[in-house]
Amino acid sequence: MHVEEITDPADERIADYRALTDVELRTRWEPPHGLFIAEGELVLRRALRAGYPPRSFLVDAKRVDQLGDLDTGDAPVYAATPDVLQQATGFHVHRGVLASFRRRELPTAAEVLATARRAVILEDVNNHTNLGAIYRAVAALGVDAVLLSPSCADPLYRRSVRVSMGEVFAVPYARLEPWPAGLDTVRAAGFTVLAMTPAPDAVPIQRLTPAQRERAALLLGAEGAGLTAAAMAGSDVRVVIPMRRNVDSLNVAAATAVACWELGRDDPL
Repeated sequence: MHVEEITDPADERIADYRALTDVELRTRWEPPHGLFIAEGELVLRRALRAGYPPRSFLVDAKRVDQLGDLDTGDAPVYAATPDVLQQATGFHVHRGVLASFRRRELPTAAEVLATARRAVILEDVNNHTNLGAIYRAVAALGVDAVLLSPSCADPLYRRSVRVSMGEVFAVPYARLEPWPAGLDTVRAAGFTVLAMTPAPDAVPIQRLTPAQRERAALLLGAEGAGLTAAAMAGSDVRVVIPMRRNVDSLNVAAATAVACWELGRDDPL
């Protein structure tokens, strides 16, 4: 593995990693340029296993040996001191390893659903931490696909990838457009759209019929706001997680995990 030393944080060779803490800049810049950033050795290894082509690696000079077993292909490996890394990226890179990867073209919603038994659909979930936590739960609890409304955050943004522990690479996803009319695509693929809501007249999730559970697509909205009226109207069944002590709702990532576990509780492991 050939390693190139970086001593100047403004070096154009590491332009992919500049100002990583500027959320607005990164979310405007990364998708159009066809790249995303993976932070941490575990995450970048999962990205490689998932088949994402690396553009480059940027590593704390003291941790270069951690990547010694990787086939980095034609992607350059850059090494720098912690101070140079911090000046370039805008934060202390305590994990010591970053990588820039090329994005792949997203499949259509119909393509993703064609091989799925269960799906999660998200509307307006634009908090990257919540999105990453949702992907980790979805991957762990047997859901086969994620569909995102056009206003959802980017699953490949660094924070989402990090919080998901790289599980964003394990679950096929697509943008569902137009919104919310695209819910008809889900229904046409044989799914029952289950809208998660704390409404008092919603069906407790454990009381869904076998037919409603068989090919379920859980529909969840943003933290606080919940689902819009239009999305709710596009669902088949309104579903609630029963709560105690007058708690009316859970964090959207926690609600996703509970609902996914309930739907898959009888699946063979």
